[in-house]
Amino acid sequence: MGDDVLTVRGLRKRYRGRRGVQANDGIDLDVAAGQVVGLLGHNGAGKTTLVNQVVGLVLPDAGTIRLDGVDAVAQPHLARERTSIQAQANVPITGLTPRRAIELVGRIRGGDRAAVRTRTAGLLESLDLGPWADTPAEKVSGGIARLTAFAMTVVQPGRLVVLDEPTNDVDPVRRRLLWAHIRDLADEGRAVLLVTHNVREAERVVDRLVVLDRGVVLADDTPAGLTAPLQDALTVEVDLPASATGVDWHPAVRPGATARGRAAGTVPAAAAAEVVRWAQAEVAAGRLERYGLTPASLEDVYVALVGRPHEAQQAEVAA
Repeated sequence: MGDDVLTVRGLRKRYRGRRGVQANDGIDLDVAAGQVVGLLGHNGAGKTTLVNQVVGLVLPDAGTIRLDGVDAVAQPHLARERTSIQAQANVPITGLTPRRAIELVGRIRGGDRAAVRTRTAGLLESLDLGPWADTPAEKVSGGIARLTAFAMTVVQPGRLVVLDEPTNDVDPVRRRLLWAHIRDLADEGRAVLLVTHNVREAERVVDRLVVLDRGVVLADDTPAGLTAPLQDALTVEVDLPASATGVDWHPAVRPGATARGRAAGTVPAAAAAEVVRWAQAEVAAGRLERYGLTPASLEDVYVALVGRPHEAQQAEVAA
């Protein structure tokens, strides 16, 4: 990895409204050149406030932010020059085509006309945007608009690239192309801060994952480091019949998330064979549609961290 492009120390921000929300509470964060750092947390965890402070849109109450050697708090305009950001909401480009919007951003950011045109053509092709490249923006789907916003961000990328939920609305095939591009950005020497809820897909490209909850960093480690405590555990996932209201889990399973006819849990590796027999019997009885067992993932780590009561999380941070 290269030198740190982004260094955040002791960052604090409290909004002075009726409830006085502590959005960031002593955050430390590093993103190095050549590195993808995933920033994960529920809505309200403090991710957007952190990003807004990095690019100088929000002034912190305390702490320091250095971006490519610049004091981002004292000189936010210089920090913004060194940063490319894809916000969660797409920039309106009504009246433009994807090709024209991407080229305009590249030129605004100082790119040579011919180089920007070549780079734009390459992005349109590699993201499979060719069929919509010259279609008015108001006539393209949300997924195409999202991919266009990504291309606008990286056509002339800064030293730091911030991507806030870049895969929202993007279909599965083009999501794979997008993840490959994100990895390429880092491999070309950029520092990438990736804000996402899609842990399972991000796991393929992140070098480190930072878990944020209520303004506090609960974990900051490599994927291997985060999953190490669960190396002796497996994830069991089941699909439920339409008539089912829940799962009567085997005693060895620690229940996890349930949504849209699916449920998941964690099981000790030593009990895997027993749980498989249970699941097979449940399928035969019609109480489950199907099941699967996989090694513990980053998603399991995330649920284990933020799915517990906040008091337990605070104790874990303090330990």
